[in-house]
Amino acid sequence: MTVDGHGEWQGPHMDPIGSAERRVTNRFEAEFVPFIVDGEPSPGEWILQLDGSYPLGGGFHVYRMDPGTRTTPHEHTCDEQFLMLEGELIDHDGHAYRPGDLVLLAAGTRHDSRTETGCTLAVFIATTEENLVD
Repeated sequence: MTVDGHGEWQGPHMDPIGSAERRVTNRFEAEFVPFIVDGEPSPGEWILQLDGSYPLGGGFHVYRMDPGTRTTPHEHTCDEQFLMLEGELIDHDGHAYRPGDLVLLAAGTRHDSRTETGCTLAVFIATTEENLVD
């Protein structure tokens, strides 16, 4: 499998990728939808998710928080991984995440987060979190 002297791919035959196999959207142009908590839109939380095989907020997605937003306290049922794209996110213990930070929060982590600036994250989490109640 190489590229020949004319820039042509030399290897197994591959058909063009059809629209049913490839979905592309631009996070700067796409419409985010409200993030749902306990069956209701959560003010200031937005999500962009292409893969409908996961529940909203599961799988890979882009998550955005408006300035001044705080998440509902929750517990992770599996590891959550995210990449900070924009803004600053502050956990309940004061730890701040900034653009470029790649984060793993282990299954069982209990926390809430807030942002004063607003923030955008690229997230992967296989299962949605469980909200904590008093």
